[in-house]
Amino acid sequence: MDRPTGPPLLELRGITKQFPGVLANDRVDLKVMPGEIHALLGENGAGKSTLVKQIYGVLHPDAGEIRWNGQPVTIADPHAARALGIGMVFQHFSLFEAMSVLENVALGVDGVHDLGALARRVREVSEQYGLPLDPSRDVYSLSVGERQRIEIVRALLQDPKLLIMDEPTSVLTPQEVERLFETLRRLAAEGRSILYISHKLDEIRVLCHGATILRGGRQVAACDPRQETARSMAALMVGTQIKPPTKAAGATVGAPRLTVDGLSLPSPRAHGINLHDIRLEVCAGEVLGIAGVAGNGQAELLAALSGEMLAERPEAVRLEGRPVGRLDAAARRNAGLCFVPEERNGHGAVPDMSLAENAFLSGYRRRRLLAGGLIRTDRVAAFAREIVERFDVRTPGIANLARSLSGGNLQKFIVGREVLQEPLVLVVAQPTWGVDAGAAALIHQALLDLAARGAAVLVVSQDLDELLAITDRLAVINAGRLSRALRTAEATIEQIGLLMGGLHDTPEHQPLETALA
Repeated sequence: MDRPTGPPLLELRGITKQFPGVLANDRVDLKVMPGEIHALLGENGAGKSTLVKQIYGVLHPDAGEIRWNGQPVTIADPHAARALGIGMVFQHFSLFEAMSVLENVALGVDGVHDLGALARRVREVSEQYGLPLDPSRDVYSLSVGERQRIEIVRALLQDPKLLIMDEPTSVLTPQEVERLFETLRRLAAEGRSILYISHKLDEIRVLCHGATILRGGRQVAACDPRQETARSMAALMVGTQIKPPTKAAGATVGAPRLTVDGLSLPSPRAHGINLHDIRLEVCAGEVLGIAGVAGNGQAELLAALSGEMLAERPEAVRLEGRPVGRLDAAARRNAGLCFVPEERNGHGAVPDMSLAENAFLSGYRRRRLLAGGLIRTDRVAAFAREIVERFDVRTPGIANLARSLSGGNLQKFIVGREVLQEPLVLVVAQPTWGVDAGAAALIHQALLDLAARGAAVLVVSQDLDELLAITDRLAVINAGRLSRALRTAEATIEQIGLLMGGLHDTPEHQPLETALA
């Protein structure tokens, strides 16, 4: 499809937004044409979220002009944005799990009085755009892909002329991604516009007609993604060429360091996922990946591996042959298992503590930051500075609070803190969730280098491209069950996507290809 022409539906002129000490948007210009799928790209902290929040009325510009259909407008709040014809699907869903699809839709649609009529409209719109939904289903019973359909259908019921989508494919299977792209292309063919935010540059190349690239709050480039490569767009985002991660030549895989044998556990969370007979093995020098759509038991598996949830049998989890299934997180860390949790703020770091204090929290044993029961502040400071320097953490200093860092920089700090403790086993959840291409490359290389030094690295991620790039073997978790591991170099996207979508593994003697036939 050619890039749409004519007057823009949305035009930003010189949009400027400042927060204390931060110029988030600096005279940004942007045009989105009718029927165009337009990408908004940039590093973490480049100003993308701030910009779209002004388009949707959550924030208001300090200077500049927003024009809609050629006319200057003031967007007071999201209600005013929706009245104009602007809808938004956020990265993190705003749904109530204990309520039905219909009830959740009703909460987000203005002026609903007849639930029966709304249910009929939900079915009509969902069928029209290939997003099947049952209005009577409870949200907690739905897959992540189905939950995203609720958000999209809810936005489409407002008849938007412009739909803003923030990282829409981060939690979808490959098949669900294709289905979403078909829907977005159908919307564009009807003359609706899409403003699309994603760090997945190969998706941008396939889907989008145009792109605006931000760096440091400024617009630095505009391009046609179909004429670019993922590497060339990444270079525009960060201002330099990004080297892809490389594995050490001649690396060898050693003996098993982490073994999980017949781990079954009930979830402690309401609507959580029980684990069923989980079996895996990660060897020295190896990176094992676990793929899967969110909400299929990843949280429970991570808690069982880190020691936040104890197994029923000590031997269900073994570290270098030693049963640790009944040991808590501190004891497992002492034994050589370090952990990067999915949630950065509150779990991986304490937002209101300094970087130095956060470095101490998990590193004081393995980095010997205590002496005679007293904190060695000189060693703590040296460790925190080493993390900042080795992992290119952008911060004024180690005395700054963790909450002051952008998401990508805080992620680099947390990963660096764990890697620099030189663990025997590192368990990492979503290592590059929401981080830009430059930070992702740095984190990937750090994990590969750690494995090359003899550590066993287990990566749990919803980003299939990430797992295909850095892992040696790959398994899939679905409904609390783990498939057998495939060699990553031999696995196909179709195989992995089917396992992610619910095709459970077959007996060991039956080849996976037979089940897929």
